[in-house]
Amino acid sequence: MKLNENVVAFTGGGTGGHIYPGLAVADELKSLAEKQNHTLRIIWIGCSAKKAMDKKIVEKAVSASGKTTADAFYGIPSGKLRRYFDLKNFSDMFRIIGGFFAAYSILRKEKPAVLFSKGGFVSVPPCIAARLLKIPVYTHECDFTLGLANRINFKSAKTMFVSYEETKNRLSEDAQKRVVVTGNPVRPTFYNADKQKGYDFLGITNPQKPVLLVLGGSSGAKQINTLVSQNLEWLCENYIVVHQTGLVNNDAALEEKQKQQFGENYKPYAFIYEQMPDVLAASDVILSRAGANSIWEAAVLYKPMVLVPLCGSGTRGDQVDNAKFFEEYSAAKVLLGDSADDENLKVALGDFLTEDNRKNCIENIKKLVGEKRPAEEIAKIIFSEIH
Repeated sequence: MKLNENVVAFTGGGTGGHIYPGLAVADELKSLAEKQNHTLRIIWIGCSAKKAMDKKIVEKAVSASGKTTADAFYGIPSGKLRRYFDLKNFSDMFRIIGGFFAAYSILRKEKPAVLFSKGGFVSVPPCIAARLLKIPVYTHECDFTLGLANRINFKSAKTMFVSYEETKNRLSEDAQKRVVVTGNPVRPTFYNADKQKGYDFLGITNPQKPVLLVLGGSSGAKQINTLVSQNLEWLCENYIVVHQTGLVNNDAALEEKQKQQFGENYKPYAFIYEQMPDVLAASDVILSRAGANSIWEAAVLYKPMVLVPLCGSGTRGDQVDNAKFFEEYSAAKVLLGDSADDENLKVALGDFLTEDNRKNCIENIKKLVGEKRPAEEIAKIIFSEIH
């Protein structure tokens, strides 16, 4: 099958954390192609389930230049990959098989020169199909340890990009030959974020207190939402609190009541999409989960963070690893497990009320992040494959 050098396929989904970094690479790839007068079509293969946010996020994505990032979205069936016994494993196996045949058909039709995978269970069938069709596969792992999907995808990949040197060092000597350390891709719009536009969106004029941005991922984090609710009076005394409550784990009635009680000091939003870069730029401190996507978006804008990583039996510990890495470099404070309580929350956020403490943290983040743009580095390598 002759591949089309004007088409690049992307895959990944299930959560925003598997989509946004891929969109960052797609943006940089399109920008690079335009500079080289190379016509490029981007297609995205994601989850077709009605509850999945893949299609909505991809189709709404617009690059820094104001152009649509992806030219087409293809939905395929996808089943979750579990490392434990569950009756759903049997039904999901049929979805995975269905996803493979759907991906195979799409790739055979579009004939992309490259498939870039950002992980997530939906990415496995396209990577296997691409391997069979002899389409070069590139994949990216944002966390410290490889997720199950990327362990499988790596077998099909020409190159795997990782965010941390430590991730590469954990692999075999032979495997390391196919690994490139880049950092985690962040959309170009974050590098061009405008603090004043963030203030305008939030309705903040002449703030007399630091702005605290609370994030729990696109679905929201019940643990963080509860912490905020329990300590909202103290938080609003010391910060202007901007709270992304999530599309799932929120309580709209309670938030409206609290908004009326605390006025301009409490600003709840179910989800912030297009304005998020500017809102981050307008924030002084971030209270967040420790998903790689959220951490790196805050880090490239040099924002002090208090991280409450998801931990316990329902996770493989990737958020804990991410949080500890930033804490090790004094680039964040971490509230882990039982330490994520009212008292420790106030201590951690209380430290960042001091401007000098925020400045010290910012300097540490700058040293850690560096000046390179991971998405741009990845895009250059992929572009060299097709041009």
